[in-house]
Amino acid sequence: MRLWNAKIGKKITGHSFYVLSVSFSPDGRTLASGSKDKTVRLWDAQNGKELSIFKGHSDSVLSVSFSPDGRTLASGSDDKTMRLWDAESGMELMQFKGHSDSVLSVSFSPDGKILASGSRDKTVRLWDVETGMELTIFTGHSSSVFSVSFSPDGEILASGSWDKTIRLWKLDLLDLFQKYILTSEKKSDRK
Repeated sequence: MRLWNAKIGKKITGHSFYVLSVSFSPDGRTLASGSKDKTVRLWDAQNGKELSIFKGHSDSVLSVSFSPDGRTLASGSDDKTMRLWDAESGMELMQFKGHSDSVLSVSFSPDGKILASGSRDKTVRLWDVETGMELTIFTGHSSSVFSVSFSPDGEILASGSWDKTIRLWKLDLLDLFQKYILTSEKKSDRK
């Protein structure tokens, strides 16, 4: 990985294999990277110093994304999971499972409450960041979903796929959370 400053051309090294994703923290001070070496690393964006290494994925880390407040980092992997990490301590906070193939892209909603994921399984999924519960699955792509991104107001999710299409998904978050609450209540009634 290279961090280029127009004046000094800084290169950052540390990963032992390909770097597949990078993301700046909202304040621009920290850079996260995901690699084929199965790690997520944080770097000081000014001097290139390695700050921490997050280990937990069992395969390549394909996507990294900071939460809007910069305190949490999400990662998606070839191991079919997403993980949430405490950006300061490096502690794994949560693991999301549900995709049947590699997670190629992760993105936080503008308020940081929802995590979107795109996968080689051709689906886009939304997850509750607080509980880890899958909120919904969007289908429609005929090939791998390589990119997901929320609109600034959080009302639309865009997904880009190898099927040569971009899909825009109108999000009714109130409806999604109501479905989640009803599903959760049904599950607790069975216990």
